[in-house]
Amino acid sequence: MSERDRGTEPAAEGEEGELSRPATERPPYVESTIIMTTVRVIAPFVLTLGAFVMLHGASSAGGGFQGGVIAATTVVMLGFAFGIEPIAAHLRNEHLALLVLVGLGTFLSIGLGGYLVGENFLQVSAYETLVHHGSKYSIELVEVGIGLVVSGVISGLFFLLGTGLDTARDATEPGTEEDR
Repeated sequence: MSERDRGTEPAAEGEEGELSRPATERPPYVESTIIMTTVRVIAPFVLTLGAFVMLHGASSAGGGFQGGVIAATTVVMLGFAFGIEPIAAHLRNEHLALLVLVGLGTFLSIGLGGYLVGENFLQVSAYETLVHHGSKYSIELVEVGIGLVVSGVISGLFFLLGTGLDTARDATEPGTEEDR
């Protein structure tokens, strides 16, 4: 394993992964009992607020984007309180990708469902013929879909920025993980 692979040697200018931040350059993580306890208490309420804002975006202030940002704030708070790497180890890229795909699937299902009832894409008034208050529920599902996508993307960006951009280099060189 080379010095570059261990993250102790900085990448040369113009080389892939030059924006990465090796572990040796990061400031040490310092645990704070006050911050950890506060985040443990606050995190469930922030996540609940995010879900509330997502669901009530159609009838009041808020919406999918705002609720998704609030929900992703929970992940950011946990990362700052307990360290980014442990949180990233529990909430892996596959989980975030699944979150984004479920949100996108929900949005597209509601949007394309308009064609099934003989209307246009995202014409939610068409759902009134199928279900009482169908347009209201379909708008809320669209907001939830948007919120899931936003929270997944923001959490992924947080982990990417917090742990460095080495994943781009690893993704272009298949098999390098096994060589280490």
